[in-house]
Amino acid sequence: MLTAARSLLLALACSAPLYGQAATAPLEIESVARPFGPGEKLTYAVRVGPLGKGTAVAEIVGVDTVRGQMVYHSVFRITGSLLMFKVRDLYESWFDPNTLVSLRYHQDIDQGPYDRNRTYEIFPGDKYLDANKKEFETVEQPLDDGAFLYFLRTIPLEVGKTYSWNRYFKPDRNPVRVTVVRRERIKVPAGEFDAIVLQPKIKAKGIFAEQANAEVWIADDDTRMMLQMKTKLPFGSVQFQLRSRELNRPIANR
Repeated sequence: MLTAARSLLLALACSAPLYGQAATAPLEIESVARPFGPGEKLTYAVRVGPLGKGTAVAEIVGVDTVRGQMVYHSVFRITGSLLMFKVRDLYESWFDPNTLVSLRYHQDIDQGPYDRNRTYEIFPGDKYLDANKKEFETVEQPLDDGAFLYFLRTIPLEVGKTYSWNRYFKPDRNPVRVTVVRRERIKVPAGEFDAIVLQPKIKAKGIFAEQANAEVWIADDDTRMMLQMKTKLPFGSVQFQLRSRELNRPIANR
């Protein structure tokens, strides 16, 4: 719901049998155990400074195919208002459910006077294509913003340690670093939870810039869902708080 929303997903849950849909028929894939799967829907209340507010929804809407490979299709939506304009942002990721490697990433950003619609086609270990089909080198196991959020929910997190990865699909943004700073119990609209507090940093402007001092609260349980996020930006503070979670369920044909 702001310029920083374009980098939010770099923050930011044991699943039942996983089903999804292609254009005309449901798909089934085998997957290693993950704390998320098709049907999970996380809804957040968003505050920007004293006036801006809105809602964010992160969900895995089903199973799809990209260039013949079965993938999870995740969607992140932000709707709300900031000062005098409305915000309607959409971010979509298509990633392998086992390796979490990204194959496609889409952004449709509508923030008042700012509009941008772009899709990246990602070929792991080779290249990615931008919206103009221009080719750039990528890393061996690339992650886009959305896939990185789910990746963080699958790794061990030990207080006092800093983790570093060169997996962001745009190599010049690497490494992405995450420091595990503490454990604490927090209260959000969805309830009270034990949490692990992370400090992510990336070499880019936005929510996780080094100067933003962002903190992300991850549930210290099997769900590993994001409970809360706080950061500081030039125009004010930003806060996401979990409002509700819907659990995994089969995705019906439409």
